[in-house]
Amino acid sequence: MNPVSPLPSIAQPRISVVVPARNEARNLEIVLPMLPSVHEVILVDGHSVDDTVATAVRVMPDIKVVHQTRKGKGNALACGFEAATGDVIVMFDADGSADPAEIPRFVEALVAGADVAKGSRFVQGGGSEDITRFRALGNWGLNALTNLLLGTRYTDLCYGYNAFWARIVPSLELLPSGLAPRADGQMHNGDGFEIETILNCRTAALGYDIVEVPSIEKLRIHGSSNLNAVTDGFRVLRVILEERRRRPSASARRASMRAAAAPAPELVSTGTGSVRTGARRDVA
Repeated sequence: MNPVSPLPSIAQPRISVVVPARNEARNLEIVLPMLPSVHEVILVDGHSVDDTVATAVRVMPDIKVVHQTRKGKGNALACGFEAATGDVIVMFDADGSADPAEIPRFVEALVAGADVAKGSRFVQGGGSEDITRFRALGNWGLNALTNLLLGTRYTDLCYGYNAFWARIVPSLELLPSGLAPRADGQMHNGDGFEIETILNCRTAALGYDIVEVPSIEKLRIHGSSNLNAVTDGFRVLRVILEERRRRPSASARRASMRAAAAPAPELVSTGTGSVRTGARRDVA
């Protein structure tokens, strides 16, 4: 695709960048040309009323366009994951808050042996130009609760810049794109911004090797976020409690999936998954 910022040449996997977008035409015009050369970029359109799709196709003619089946970021990502044909999936926001130059860093963490490369604004080398004190406090509280209930050691639960091997998607049991919308007009659990928490909880519960990669969240370029800190925060809280109840069945599945796998000596055992805090030397 783009000749900009080539990905690491060592054991280079095919990369699918999944970009959920709703009314992000002005941002996509800036962001898409900055993406590195990858196997495919998948735009998941969330019923936009502006020229999001037309702009994306004009800027990147070979982009793959998918239309989400319900509403919410979680449903958009699930639709994108189903459409991906690469070896690695990168979750990438369309608003300009994610730095395209960091994609090679995530990919290198996976090539080095991780199952999941989880972006963190709160490890050395990370940061945010956008998060408010209120959102930071909420994230801290939800992060601490997750670590307490699930035995994880995350530093940044509610951050959506992540990458993982596509092979793990079926084990996450996300809601399928073909599921009908709720009759009451509300979103299914997992269709909203809580999708990041679901992914983080389930990858840990299934025992995947998770590396936290330092990431700097930039300011949105144009427009305003669809995130509601209070409403979406309560959705995340509900997810944490529900994922805690799922833990016994996840543990049984983990045992059957990974019975033959010995833990790597450098990992920190969390009782669910293994979460490593990435440093510059880990992710180059």
